[in-house]
Amino acid sequence: MAPEVKDAWKRSLSTVHPDNSKLIPVPFRPAALLPFTAPMIFFSMLSVKSLKSLILPQISFYTYTTAFNIVNGNASYNRRLHESVLLGTGVIASSSFFGLFPRLLQMRLNHVLLKKALPVVILTHISAMNVVAARSLEPIRGIEVMDKEGNVMGYSRKAGTKAVKDTATSRVVLFGTSAFIPEVFSHFFVRTRFFRQYPWSLWTFKLSCTVLVMGLMVPVSFSMFPQIERIQCSELEKEIQSATEETELFYNRGV
Repeated sequence: MAPEVKDAWKRSLSTVHPDNSKLIPVPFRPAALLPFTAPMIFFSMLSVKSLKSLILPQISFYTYTTAFNIVNGNASYNRRLHESVLLGTGVIASSSFFGLFPRLLQMRLNHVLLKKALPVVILTHISAMNVVAARSLEPIRGIEVMDKEGNVMGYSRKAGTKAVKDTATSRVVLFGTSAFIPEVFSHFFVRTRFFRQYPWSLWTFKLSCTVLVMGLMVPVSFSMFPQIERIQCSELEKEIQSATEETELFYNRGV
């Protein structure tokens, strides 16, 4: 494949959904993930005395990531609009609840290390759960698997499970690292003479660090698994194995 054609193909994957050829809304394209979520992560990780201060950042973050996961998930199976809306609403509510509730415990902790580590652990785990819940229909209904010529061989629940699992893993790496490293750097920054002279600089430092780390981690997490992923035919359902002589098939993992 010529470099120009390959580059154009990659750009098309980021703007057009490969399953239905529809344009992906601009706020939910892969390139928009960094500018939308970096500030939300920053505010979600702040140490606060009142849970009310966390409600808006947490709900905003999980609302956006839920919509992003649904829009960029596999769309080859039959899914109605009202199903996506109901599913998304439930995922947003549950993710926000499970993201906020442990922070009540954090406010009562006296151990400094636990108070710093708990928000990172919560964000990382809930981000993975968010992917699994938002795309829960894929392992249930199955997604299209194709041969190398693009011919659809059937719908596989096992491929759907693998697609969701791999995407959830990439989110753990992305959001876990983006939340953890700024906390570590900030821990050492507050001990410097510069911070003692300019206490307000912590916010600027932490936000800059979050944007920088996430900017580096977005391409890393997106490239951990190919968007068009392959799977051995022997790992799929019997009816799909009997429908083709190919040893491996392909499917859209999503983003």
